[in-house]
Parts: sequence; structure tokens; C-alpha cells
Amino acid sequence: MFAADLLRGKSALVTGGGSGIGYAIATELLRAGAEVCICGRKEEKLRHAAERLSHLGRVYWHPADIRNLDDVERLAEYIHKAFAKLDILVNNAGGQFPALAEQISPKGFQAVVNNNLGGTWNVTYTCANRFFIPQRSGVIVNIIANIYRGFPGMMHTGAARAGVDNMTKTLAVEWSRYNIRVNAVAPGIIDSSGLEQYPDSLKQGLAESIPLRRLGRVEEVAYLVVFLASPMASYITGETIYVDGGQRLWGDLFKIEG
Repeated sequence: MFAADLLRGKSALVTGGGSGIGYAIATELLRAGAEVCICGRKEEKLRHAAERLSHLGRVYWHPADIRNLDDVERLAEYIHKAFAKLDILVNNAGGQFPALAEQISPKGFQAVVNNNLGGTWNVTYTCANRFFIPQRSGVIVNIIANIYRGFPGMMHTGAARAGVDNMTKTLAVEWSRYNIRVNAVAPGIIDSSGLEQYPDSLKQGLAESIPLRRLGRVEEVAYLVVFLASPMASYITGETIYVDGGQRLWGDLFKIEG
């Protein structure tokens, strides 16, 4: 889809890049000519992912729990040694579980917010101060979720992702003076490994709630990320773009009974 040299000479970090949407993003960044580092919590998964990606270009991996600032700082040091700079950050790592709000304990709520919001900020803060602000250049793409009409059935991640959405807009303004662009991508229901954790009862009939009558593909999210990271999007910042087949405008994702 993109020219092979579109991102030639650029370096990128993809959090949660060992599987699912993150793996697809790493794939397309490499195909566009970038050097890529993927991170995640599981070393074996990262190593295998890097091996599968290696035929596309220079790919590195480093374990990191984005909730742990020390881990993130070690990751930044590794990137500095590997690339000497960083041009693109894709905040993809996150996690949640389906539950009605009254079933989400304070501990469960905090765990999801710490991961999806706090972890995203840990990586963003560290990479901005280590690379982007001193360089006076950089691109950040935050992967959030379909929060357009709230997020019934997953209130905890809806709250966290809404925080990242606001962070995206705020940083786009504050960091424009450093020539840093910040945008977000909000996937709808994507047929990826992340969908496997949800019970079959929730997955049945999902396509019927989507105007395009199908689930999204991981590549369709990745293509947009590459575009936003590229010079073709050089005048786009502070935006959240939905990749959801129109679901945010029509249909019910979570059936509430009673």
C-alpha cells in the first residue's frame, strides 16, 4: 500500500508489539522502511515475534511492563543504544476484561486504568523527554478504543481510553512547539488475538452491530497508523480517528438485560 521507503531512516517503538494489532503495526512500519523495536511483558512472545518479523527489516525487542517506570526507562536506554534516536512511538499496549460496572471492583478498575492510562503516560513521558523534545521532532500514535458513545460493558477501559483521548488532544497543543505530532486511532471490533479472551456469548452476532457487517482486520488499523506516522500526515495532530466500520454511529455492542 505504501512506498517501501516511506519511513526509511525512521525508528519506531511499538508497545504491545508481540501479537495482535501491535504485531500488525510493527509489520507495516517495517514494510514502510522503518526500524522497529517491539516491547511487552513476555520475553518468549517478543522473541518469536521478532524472529517472524526479521525478514522485513531491522527489528529489535525488549521486555517491559509499561506500568513500571523503571522498566520503561530501561527500555528507553535500550532504544538509545539500538537507534541513538526515536522518531515514532505507537502506544498500543493495554488490557481489559468485560464486566458490568457494578461487577468491577476498585482493585480491578485501578489495574485497568494503571495499565491503559498510566502505562501510556509512562512511555509517552519517558520517550518525549529522552528523545522527542531534545530532537524537537517526533510522532506519537495512541491506540485507544471505540469510546464514542461511552463503553457499556467495559467502563474501566472506557474511562482510561477517554483519558488517553484527552491526553492526545492536550499534548498535541502543548508539544506542537517541539514539532511533535500526537494523534489517536480508535479501533472498533477487530478480529485479532485480543478478541479471544472474551466469552463466546459476547462475540456472537458482533458483525450484525456494525454497518459494514463484518469485523475489522488488524491490517486496517496498521495502515492508518503508518499514514499518521508518515510525512503524508504532517499537518494532522490532535485527532482521534475511528476504524470501526461505522459502529460508533449505529448498533449496540454490549447487550444489557434486566
